Amino acid sequence: MSRASLLKDIRILDLTRVMSGPFCTSMLADLGAEIIKIEMPEYGDEGRSFGPYQDGESTYFMLLNRNKKSVTVDLKTTEGQDLIKALIPKCDVIVENFRPGVMARLDLDEKTVRTINPDIIYASISGFGQESPLKDWPAFDLVIQAMSGMMSLTGPKGGPATAVGESIADVSTGMFCAFGIVAALFDRERGGGGRHVDVAMLDSMLSMQLTGLSRQLYAGDTPRPVGNRHPVTYPVDTFPTKTGDIVMVCFAEGLFRQLTTLMGKPELADDPRFKTNADRNRHEDELRTLIADWTVTQTQDEIIQALIDIRIPAAPVWDLKQVVESDHAQTRHLIVDGDHQKFGAVPLVPQPVKFSNSETQSKPSTPMLGEHTDDILRLVAELSDDEIAALRQNKAI
Repeated sequence: MSRASLLKDIRILDLTRVMSGPFCTSMLADLGAEIIKIEMPEYGDEGRSFGPYQDGESTYFMLLNRNKKSVTVDLKTTEGQDLIKALIPKCDVIVENFRPGVMARLDLDEKTVRTINPDIIYASISGFGQESPLKDWPAFDLVIQAMSGMMSLTGPKGGPATAVGESIADVSTGMFCAFGIVAALFDRERGGGGRHVDVAMLDSMLSMQLTGLSRQLYAGDTPRPVGNRHPVTYPVDTFPTKTGDIVMVCFAEGLFRQLTTLMGKPELADDPRFKTNADRNRHEDELRTLIADWTVTQTQDEIIQALIDIRIPAAPVWDLKQVVESDHAQTRHLIVDGDHQKFGAVPLVPQPVKFSNSETQSKPSTPMLGEHTDDILRLVAELSDDEIAALRQNKAI
């Protein structure tokens, strides 16, 4: 399936690296925006050095940088900074994820950029935002997970704080930034002019923790890890079967009564230990044992079908291999064939939102380092071949 073209004719100057910024711009690329990805000569985005590798190329980088044009520019040189300034008037958006203050040292801060293109959308991703007592702290995904409260909620009951098994702070911040950029572009179309979009990783992570925040802010109850169960409602948890674990979401009194009937123990619905959700929470260990003793006697498929038949949400616990190979993933085109100059066809994972009546563009591709440097400088910056050759001689590109 080809990508949508809802952002056709939007050109984005991408000065981001590693994950949060590249994830943001890849989402916009999937919607048809032209992404000019600026990378340092010789080694490029740091993400190119992250494994796993295929014949020396980072597959991590491939997934994060689909549909972009790679241009090598040394931002530490005056010539390199001048090149960026030559591209700015031709762009609608600039995105950067340097630590606050770095862009000013490169003479590419928002104030400077806006003198060149007053209507540009200037998006900044950082760990703690442009204005914060923590703004100078180095920020990585694990740092933000630790400080956001997310790690304090994750893991087994009574166990140590545990990180989520993916770089969720990077990913969520990239999504929020993409959302902010599109909103700012929409406002500009209505005459709102240029805006600065300031997105912080810590802010993004905190804003997603609605269940925990509802307890902290309104009840003064600081949540702690509870494992796979829901922190408030029970039985909402994982349970074993003969062939693998399942999740069950039995969130209402009527559903619990149906569950006890299905288990062949209808009397449990009126048992004082389990009569209300509060009772079930107090006697969680006893109830979990009773349910697990029942689920483990049947296969994963048998238990799931029986629960779904009585309208209790349930599902298998899949690993990534099972998700990727599922009929759902195939039907929804969650993995698509992309192009790579070195490998030919490669699997890529586009942004997941589907749009009706949308034009489509060519299938996604991932750039080699500097693959589009000459084309972009010639066609967008309008430099001559001699000027490009001189820049290369001076190692500015």
